[in-house]
Amino acid sequence: MEAYCVKCKTKRKINQPQATFNAKGQPVTIGLCSICGTKLYRLGAAEAHAGLTPPEPAASRSGKLVIVESPAKARTVGRFLGKGYTVKASIGHVRDLLRSQLSIDLENNFAPKYRVPNEKKQVVNEIKQLAREHEEIYLATDPDREGEAISWHLIQAANIDPKRVRRVVFHEITEPAIKEAFAHPRAINMDLVNAQQTRRVLDRLVGYSISPLLWEKVRSRLSAGRVQSVALRMIVEREREIQAFLPKEYWTIHAEFQPRGDTQTFLAKLVRIDQEEPNLPNQKTVQPILVDLEKAAYLITKVKRGERRRRPLPPFITSTLQQEANVRLGFTAKRTMALAQGLYEGQDVGEGGATGLITYMRTDSTNISELAIDEVRRFIGQRYGGDFLPEKPIHYTKKVAGAQEAHEAIRPTSVFRTPDMVKPYLEPAMFKLYQLIWQRFVACQMEAALLDTLSVEVTGKADREYLFRASGSSIRFPGFLIVYQEAQDEDRKTEEDDEANVRIPTSIAEGQPQRLVRLQPEQHFTQPPPRYTEASLVRALEENGIGRPSTYAPILSTIQQRGYVERVDRRLVPTETGILVNDLLIQYFPDVMDYGFTARMEEDLDQIAAGKEDWVNVVRNFWQPFSQEVTKAQAEMPVSKSGPEPIGRACPKCGRELVVRYGRFGKFISCSGFPECRHTEPWLEAIGVPCPKDGGELVERKTRRGRVFYGCANYPKCDFTSWKKPIAAPCPQCDGLLVIANKRQAQCTACSEFFPLEEIVPETVE
Repeated sequence: MEAYCVKCKTKRKINQPQATFNAKGQPVTIGLCSICGTKLYRLGAAEAHAGLTPPEPAASRSGKLVIVESPAKARTVGRFLGKGYTVKASIGHVRDLLRSQLSIDLENNFAPKYRVPNEKKQVVNEIKQLAREHEEIYLATDPDREGEAISWHLIQAANIDPKRVRRVVFHEITEPAIKEAFAHPRAINMDLVNAQQTRRVLDRLVGYSISPLLWEKVRSRLSAGRVQSVALRMIVEREREIQAFLPKEYWTIHAEFQPRGDTQTFLAKLVRIDQEEPNLPNQKTVQPILVDLEKAAYLITKVKRGERRRRPLPPFITSTLQQEANVRLGFTAKRTMALAQGLYEGQDVGEGGATGLITYMRTDSTNISELAIDEVRRFIGQRYGGDFLPEKPIHYTKKVAGAQEAHEAIRPTSVFRTPDMVKPYLEPAMFKLYQLIWQRFVACQMEAALLDTLSVEVTGKADREYLFRASGSSIRFPGFLIVYQEAQDEDRKTEEDDEANVRIPTSIAEGQPQRLVRLQPEQHFTQPPPRYTEASLVRALEENGIGRPSTYAPILSTIQQRGYVERVDRRLVPTETGILVNDLLIQYFPDVMDYGFTARMEEDLDQIAAGKEDWVNVVRNFWQPFSQEVTKAQAEMPVSKSGPEPIGRACPKCGRELVVRYGRFGKFISCSGFPECRHTEPWLEAIGVPCPKDGGELVERKTRRGRVFYGCANYPKCDFTSWKKPIAAPCPQCDGLLVIANKRQAQCTACSEFFPLEEIVPETVE
């Protein structure tokens, strides 16, 4: 009987075959190859089903096949390659571990068991056919570990001869970059593939070991992830810091002074009392000091003038882009990466077809190519003039600790493609992100801003000696600031930042007497650390060496999708379930939940990618102690399950009590008589504000894509909705409904007037 060896890619003869088909009519092995020992399959009727058709003779092939991940990328790449190339999209991964089982052979060096999902079989069959028809095959998936793994899986799933495959890598989808990549193809880098495969195997071992425990001990549909669980720990620990925090009262004293002969005044802060830092714990302590200050004589004892150079920030990497887009634009990390993906893969901006607008967006390198530097320097000279162009290019070479990607920072593919030029062609959110990337890149190659600084000390003497200090600055030369200024992150803002922007009269001079205009004592309370935003959590993950550019967005979206964390006013707050799961995991899986352990595992993955570590050894060293922890947890973890929570309302169908349950998409309301009664309702979170239309309760809702909005609980009878969060306080002008317009302002939905938010609801202002 004639058979086919999938390894040697040749036909073999076998005299005494085993069974050809199983009971389901599927092909089975009929022997072993006499050369390499690989299983042999019968050729014939089942070959299309099994995917084992031997390659067509080389003489029947012609042309070049290029495989990328997405249709958008395929269109852009195909446009630049032109005739002679067929570009096919794999639509992401074509092969993965089986969902129904662990799919890792623990007894055979942790060999993964991959399969082509049903939804990808047609794509794989099309790629198989195209591979048979084309002479050369190029794999042009993304330039990172995941892209390398996708290319390898394509070869395996489509049964393509590796000898016919060439790997091409480009970091921007432009004609020069693509032609350069195709001029220098290479082989698949198995070190990168193994690093990505190791991450997948480790995550599967953790998820499929711990998740069943959570189903049994806590609640069904819960799950655990290796890196996501550590991010959850950060959020829970921050919440506990906040809850345990005890505010401490303290006071500050500012004085408003007026120089003799000048109409302008300035504020200065009390910084010394009798050469010591003031200790002002309460009003009782402050009052006698205020009395003494009122009778003191004041004199300027020190004036220090200087200059400070403020240098531009490096161009964006993945983490800094996600942080800045969150702070400045309010984008989640997931949305930022989706928009950046669209900019990278290409948009039609009036140049005759789709064009890649930015370089690859998953990177931790601040490096910039010499061609890009030359181009941006020409642009700066032409647009802003020679004063704004440094004598030499500015090189940013520092990378994040443990950086895995060796390519460029995120930048526009052509700086001459200005935001104004592309604005008519991009939807608003994508335009805002492009503008942010473009501005940061241009600014990073511009001259530093030059600031004039002024520091003044005012000494007052009465019963005691007092020292007040004021600092201010003014821009002498704007430099890069005419293009870009980093958004102010409230989590990093300090009292010194506010003090540094005091306006001081230019007539100030040492020895000049000052008139005390008024004193401003102010009570304060120490504040707990702020809850994480997506921006600050990404920064914390990066600082701790946890995760990599490709993982930040999935980490953030996963912990929210699982119901472990909620976004409240753009802050990440752990749910009761999240806290419970976190505590159990810390108790029974301390290594998995340890920051240092997780960071070291990332370093191991980097070593595998560099070819310095064997992936099987890394997995084995993890699995041996972890499997013992799993066994112990199975025996000792307490059952923490709680039944469905009644909501105090009867089911409209059967009259039994309605309860809160948890499903795949979070909380929902259902009948306690399930499954006999299948009545369900969405869970609506009331915000304590009446509807302006019918007086009903306003509730928080979500669109299908997860965007939060606010509407009346009486929908569809009442159709009131608002994208902006309503607040309980009425409009001071017309008693209409107020909504939070931005960080500092409320707006009335009736009269459209704006009001300072801190005056309406002080606790909403951070």
